[in-house]
Amino acid sequence: MEEENQTGVVQFHFHPFSTDPAVVPLLFVAFLLLYLGSLVGNMTIGLTVWRDHSLHTPMYFFLFVLAVLEIGYSTNIAPLTLAGILSMGRMLISLPGCGAQMFLFILLGGSDCVLLAVMAYDRYVAICHPLHYNLIMSWELCGKMTLGSLGLGFLLSLPLTILICHLPFCGHNEIHHFFCDMPAVMRLACTDTRLHEAALYAISVVAVAVPFLLICLSYGCIVATILRMNSAEGKRRAFSTCSSHLIVVLLQYGCCSLIYLRPSSSYSPEEGRAVSVVYTFFSPVLNPLIYSIRNQEVTDAIRRLMARMCWVRKPEIFLPRKNIPQTRNKGMM
Repeated sequence: MEEENQTGVVQFHFHPFSTDPAVVPLLFVAFLLLYLGSLVGNMTIGLTVWRDHSLHTPMYFFLFVLAVLEIGYSTNIAPLTLAGILSMGRMLISLPGCGAQMFLFILLGGSDCVLLAVMAYDRYVAICHPLHYNLIMSWELCGKMTLGSLGLGFLLSLPLTILICHLPFCGHNEIHHFFCDMPAVMRLACTDTRLHEAALYAISVVAVAVPFLLICLSYGCIVATILRMNSAEGKRRAFSTCSSHLIVVLLQYGCCSLIYLRPSSSYSPEEGRAVSVVYTFFSPVLNPLIYSIRNQEVTDAIRRLMARMCWVRKPEIFLPRKNIPQTRNKGMM
C-alpha cells in the first residue's frame, strides 16, 4: 500500500486559511477581488502598450512582457487557491497537478525576476548612454533578452520540478500552504531532502540573488550619472522614470528573499504562507498601479485608450439630415 502511494496515486490537500463558515466567504471574496484586480490591471497595461504607438519603445515593450508574465503568474496560483478556500482543505490535488503548478510557478517567477534585471539595464542605457540608446537597445537585442529570460526560467524550473516529483511521499500529505510551493511540498517527503534543498537554494540564487545584484549595479551607475547632472529638471525626470521600477524590484525581491534565500531550518510554514500572499496576490495588483500612477506617459496612454473605447458619437449624426437646397446650373435645366 505504501509503495502504491509513492508510485501513482499521491494526493495532497492544502491547509485551510480558516474553517469558520462565517470567515470563508470573506476570504474568498477578498482573494477573488485581488485576482480580478491583477487581471484587469495587467491587461490594461498590456493592451495600452500594444495599442498606443507612442509606447512602442524598448522600455514599454518590457513592461508589456512583464504584464503578460504577471497574468500567467496570477492565473497559475489564484484559481486553485480560491477552490481550496471554498473546500476548506477538502480539495485534493494529485502529484502531477502539483508538479505542473510548481513548474509554471518557477518558470514565470524566475522569468519575472530576470526581466526586472533586463528592465534595469534598459534604464541604465537610457540614462547613462542616451546618445547610443537606439543603437544599443535594438529590437533584436530586446527580443533576445526576453527569450533569454523565458529560457532561463525554463531551465531553472524543469530539473527542480523533476527532482521534487520523484520524492517519496507517504502518510500525512497536507501542504501547509495555499499552493504547491517547493519548501512546503518538500517537508512532506519521507526521505532525506538535503539534495533537493540545495538545488532549490542554488536555483534561488540564480533567479533572485544574481539578478538583484545586477539591478543594484545598474542603479549604482544610474544614481552616479544623475548626481552629475546640472539640471534639476533632468534629475527629477530621471528619478521619476526609475522610481516605479525600483519600487516593484524591492517588493518582488524582498519577498522572494525571505522565502527562498534563507536556511531551510529556519523556514516557518505560517510565515512562508503570509509572505507568499504578498508576492502572489498583492504584487500583481500593485505593479500595474505603480507603473501607471508614477509614469505620466502610461497614464496619458491609458486615458487615450479609455477615451477611444468609451467614445460615443455626437448626437447630431443620429438626427435626420436637413434638406440642403441643391443649386443647379441654369444651363443644365
